[in-house]
Amino acid sequence: MRHFDVVVVGAGPSGGHCARQLAKSGKKVLLAEQHQTFAQNDFSSAATPIETLERYNLPSDVVGSLWQKIVIVTTNIHQSWECDEPLGAVLNFAKLREFLAQEVQRQGSEVWMGHRYIQSAQESGKTIVEFKPYGNSETVKVSTQVLVDATGQIRAVMCPPKQQHLLYLTGTGTEYLIEVGSSDYQKYAEKLTFLLGNKWRPKGYSWIFPMEPNLLRVGSIQWNRPHKIVEKTSSLRTYIELILKDYLQDIPYKVVNVHGGVFKYCSGLQDTYYRNNTIAIGDAVSTVNMLGGEGIRHGMQSAEIACRYIEGYLSGKQVDFSSYQQEMHQTYKKAWDWSERMGISKYLEYSDQFIDRGVTYLNQLSTDEILQFIFEYNFNPIYRRFLPYLRYKLSGKIHNLIGQVRSGFTNINILKGVD
Repeated sequence: MRHFDVVVVGAGPSGGHCARQLAKSGKKVLLAEQHQTFAQNDFSSAATPIETLERYNLPSDVVGSLWQKIVIVTTNIHQSWECDEPLGAVLNFAKLREFLAQEVQRQGSEVWMGHRYIQSAQESGKTIVEFKPYGNSETVKVSTQVLVDATGQIRAVMCPPKQQHLLYLTGTGTEYLIEVGSSDYQKYAEKLTFLLGNKWRPKGYSWIFPMEPNLLRVGSIQWNRPHKIVEKTSSLRTYIELILKDYLQDIPYKVVNVHGGVFKYCSGLQDTYYRNNTIAIGDAVSTVNMLGGEGIRHGMQSAEIACRYIEGYLSGKQVDFSSYQQEMHQTYKKAWDWSERMGISKYLEYSDQFIDRGVTYLNQLSTDEILQFIFEYNFNPIYRRFLPYLRYKLSGKIHNLIGQVRSGFTNINILKGVD
């Protein structure tokens, strides 16, 4: 039986980056992926700020397109923010994961494609991990000092489906990858388009993101909870086809791929972060932000945080990963709790009129402030601009109330004079 310092299950952005970092530090790592190729689960829209490329040392090869404009469309209004320079990128999800896996191999560690995780157990002081290779009736076992769950929403290692008792906030998403003509592509290139409101997607939101030339991603996600106002909704595909027909104005297109899945977010970030020598990262610990749905760079950040504690564990400096959980909560919990509350309100409670009013208010924000709000979850610009507006509205109401009181006294005095 072969032995590794670390076995990472799942070669998504968090798993690939975790294996990459540990391999660079000289650890013997196995990165195991259940799919045979990275094209088999190319399911992420992968929009991210431009800083992500430099921070995680990502090459231009993994970039599908660059964007410099954000558009928000509701049932009734249209707002946009833009800059003369690129503000972010839409990553090619398959190429990103393939690049990270190649980095692992360049550092002398191993990547096993087509190996599905079966189970793990403790034997003679070691963790034995069992995989099922694709097309093979026999399983393969390896031993490791640390086991990393990077299986995303499935949480296959840390919390197998039969053992999942946490209360998850779940959503369902579908996305079309479509091919369009060059002139039509240019209309939607270099910008991220988000569609909100009960016309485009009750209980969620939809989007149009540019990929490589002539390719667009058109998707929609809904939360699997009742809406406070909207009683009946249609299928996800119905709303995507509505976007293709009404918003994209029936441009000629060819469907290249249709994919989707279930999104599982643990309310309050109460996921299981570690157990003995097993540690969970990425979407396995809800690093996707439920307000905007962004997760790739947060998953990679969680991998960097985890790597520090994994190295400490391997060197004997710490006996468990409790400090990892604490740092993850310090990094994410405050912003994620706010995002959860705002997301539930926006997607499951607000009327079209209220959503229109909110997006109209966002138009007061600069491009930098809207980026801070959408991608950094910094709500301070909104509060700073909202408080003067609130004081203005409140002073107006107080003024009207004083006027009504004065008018009431005047009427009383008039009536007394009549008597």
